[in-house]
Order: sequence, then structure tokens, then C-alpha cells
Amino acid sequence: MVLQNAFTVLRFYGGSAALCAMLFAGACTTQYDKVLKSSDYTLKYRTAGTYYEAGKYQKAAALYEQSAMYYRGLPQDDSLNFFLAKSYFKYGDIYSAEYYFSQFCNAFPRSPFIEEAYYLQIVSLYEQTYRYELDQAPSYKTLTAIDEFLYAYPKSEYAVQCKEMKDDLLQRIDEKQYEAAKLYYLTEDYKAATAALRTSMRDYPDSHFREEILYMMVAAAYKYAEQSYQHLQKDRYQAVIDEYYNFVSEFPDSKYRREVERMFENASRQVHKGQEKDTPTEITTHN
Repeated sequence: MVLQNAFTVLRFYGGSAALCAMLFAGACTTQYDKVLKSSDYTLKYRTAGTYYEAGKYQKAAALYEQSAMYYRGLPQDDSLNFFLAKSYFKYGDIYSAEYYFSQFCNAFPRSPFIEEAYYLQIVSLYEQTYRYELDQAPSYKTLTAIDEFLYAYPKSEYAVQCKEMKDDLLQRIDEKQYEAAKLYYLTEDYKAATAALRTSMRDYPDSHFREEILYMMVAAAYKYAEQSYQHLQKDRYQAVIDEYYNFVSEFPDSKYRREVERMFENASRQVHKGQEKDTPTEITTHN
């Protein structure tokens, strides 16, 4: 009997607690909806700040956005628009955040929030970039923004983070270009591979794939020479020798050393064989 009464009390109070929670949640929702539908923009602005401080960024953003037109040109204008953008950023809507930070930076270049806004715009852009296999246009856009930021704020507290993002994006672009050149090589289009590899070297001289690129330049030149007409082979084998010296000067202990040595020796024999054919034989005259 005692146990049964205990369960009855627990069910009663448990149900009451659930009911109270539902009523409280309903009251909170009703309060937000009332402010959202209100024509009192001072209340909207003040309540937006309250929601922002409470970490309810989606609600804060909606109220800040409604208040923006009313406060345009007033002293609160820049702070309101900054926290509007930051609310979207903290909520995780990086597309809206990037848009509003961009608008803010254009409208309030002298605001005390400008440096942070510019940095958070860059972070929003960075979050919209893709892995290296996909389109890198967003990466180029973000790199431009980073370079402009570092030029404007070389001693910024955000400089280290910006440089880390820049390094990551450059590595993605580097890898995409390397993989594109490698694809030409794997599909045996050695002329196109050589051109693509040279472009990659020119654009990214400090590439993480520099050893592989230089190796493929030797191998592509060698295989291109092999496939050439005989009258073109001498010059193309000479190109193999040139690429070989470029490679071993930088990577004398490379894992590819034995393979490039073999190509170098074969290319040298072909060049010397051509030279022997080009050397005129001595004509002996008999009196």
C-alpha cells in the first residue's frame, strides 16, 4: 500500500512538473512572438540583445534584422548590424553571416567592430570552400580577402589564424593542380603533362609535391622522346637529360633516383648515337 501511494504521488508531481514545463515553454514562445510582431523597435532591439547574450542567436538575428531599418543612421546602427551578422555567424548560417559582414564592412569602415567583422567575414568565406577535388573558385575568393585583410591589419590578433587558412587553401589548390597534371601523365598525354607540370611548378614553387612533379617531368620527357619520330628524338632526349639534372640537384637521395638514372643513361646513349651519326667521317685520298 505504501509503495502504491508513493507511485501515485510521483505520478502526480511528475505530471505537474511536465505541465509546468510546457506552460513555461509556451510562455517563452508567446513572449518572443509578441516582440517579433510588435511595432516597438526599441523593444525589439533590446530583446535581441537579451537573446544574443543568452545564446539564442537565431531569435536574436530575426529581431536585429527587423530593427535594422528603424535604427539606420542612428548611433546604434553599426553595433546593431555587427551583432546581426554575428548572430547569423554564431547560429551557423555562414552564407547569411558572410553577406551581412560584407555589408557591414562596406557601410561602416570606421566602426570599432570593423577588424573583427572583416575577420569573421573571412572565416565565413573559408567555411564555404571545398575539398581539393572540387571547384576552387571559393578558395581564390577567400585568398583575396585574406591578403587584403593582412595588408590592412598586418599586426592583427587574427593574423595567425588568417595565415593558417591561407596555407590550407594554397595546399588544396596546389594539390588540385598537381592531380590534374598527374592525370595527363597517367593517360599518357606526355606533352600536355609536361606543360601542366611546368605550370604547377611556376605557380607553386614551394609545392608539397615538388619531388613528384620533378620526377614526372623527367619521366614524361623520356616517354615523349621514346614515342617521337626518329628525326625529333635527339632534341627530346636532350630534354630528358636537362630534366634529370634539375631533379638530382634538388633530390639526390630520392626514392626515384634509380629510375631516373636509368632514363638518363638511355637518353645519353641516344643523344651520343645521334652525334656519332652527325659526325662526318674522315675521307682518305690516295695519290
